[in-house]
Amino acid sequence: MNITPLHDRVVLKRVEPAETVRGGIIIPDTAKEKPMEAEVVAVGEGKFDESGKRMPMSVKAGDRVLIGKYSGTEVKIDAVDHVIVREDEILAIVK
Repeated sequence: MNITPLHDRVVLKRVEPAETVRGGIIIPDTAKEKPMEAEVVAVGEGKFDESGKRMPMSVKAGDRVLIGKYSGTEVKIDAVDHVIVREDEILAIVK
């Protein structure tokens, strides 16, 4: 995949949590909540400050981050679901 987001946008791939089924109950995909953890796939160059200098991004490709359940724009790239968010929509970096 060759994608570069613009300015302060970040392309993320949601990380599905490990599913454990107890008692034979299977939860359908439509009833599951969206995962809040995601992996950074691509990062833009950063936005400009008031003096015209580009501000560096806080995240880099490969980082694991937390995002809001309904933040960003969902897109399909190479038949895989991704989310494009602004850097300020990222809540935390998971280490």
